[in-house]
Amino acid sequence: MARMKMHFISSGTETSDAALRVLQGRYGQSGLDQAQVIVALGGDGLMLNVMHRGHDLPVYGMNRGTIGFLMNEYDVTGLPERIAAAEETVINPLAMTAEAATGEIYRGLAINEVSMLRAGSQAARLKISIDGRVRLEELVCDGLILSTPAGSTAYNYSANGPILPIGSDVLALTPIAAFRPRRWRGAILPKGAVVRFDVLQPDKRPVMADADSRGVSSVRWVEVRSDEATRHRLLFDPGHGLEERLTREQFV
Repeated sequence: MARMKMHFISSGTETSDAALRVLQGRYGQSGLDQAQVIVALGGDGLMLNVMHRGHDLPVYGMNRGTIGFLMNEYDVTGLPERIAAAEETVINPLAMTAEAATGEIYRGLAINEVSMLRAGSQAARLKISIDGRVRLEELVCDGLILSTPAGSTAYNYSANGPILPIGSDVLALTPIAAFRPRRWRGAILPKGAVVRFDVLQPDKRPVMADADSRGVSSVRWVEVRSDEATRHRLLFDPGHGLEERLTREQFV
């Protein structure tokens, strides 16, 4: 059997770099142009970083960080066999387009979520439109999160948003500390929806937009849609895929 060609990437911590040296010594290191799979050694931050680089290769993560929700357990032995038996999950990111106060247009991709966050001492005032139709004339809040199923257990869940099953073809729209309407708790939207946030009083109540920790300060409006053309391929050990992890997260 031909040897599996793997490209190892470390998050740069002492623990991750030590694992990198061990695995490279045992299995070799193939260049990205020759590799069949990327093996990411670190935490969820590294996994998001690798996916944002836009590689076409599947990514198999091994946890050398803290939570490691997107990672598999670290084990040096039998790695080619584990990767060969792994289950693949395909994730489509969110595509964000934002206009800054300067008039500049910014674009970014978010695998977890796009967030609107107040950038001053006063609460944000946002207008929400779905597919060109205004759904909420004014939301007064500290912020707002539009999350993918893969990201629904991250910032969205901490803000009391719902956990979404992988493959459910929906997005979670979750407010952060909503003041008015006080009883509004968010919405579940179709994956194909085009969501627009207009910032009301942007000079008096500045708002920043954030796509997976890539921020744009003082935005006037933000438009978000699912990017079906971009496919991120994640590999998980059998029985420990994202579906199982999302279910398990709801019972802890």
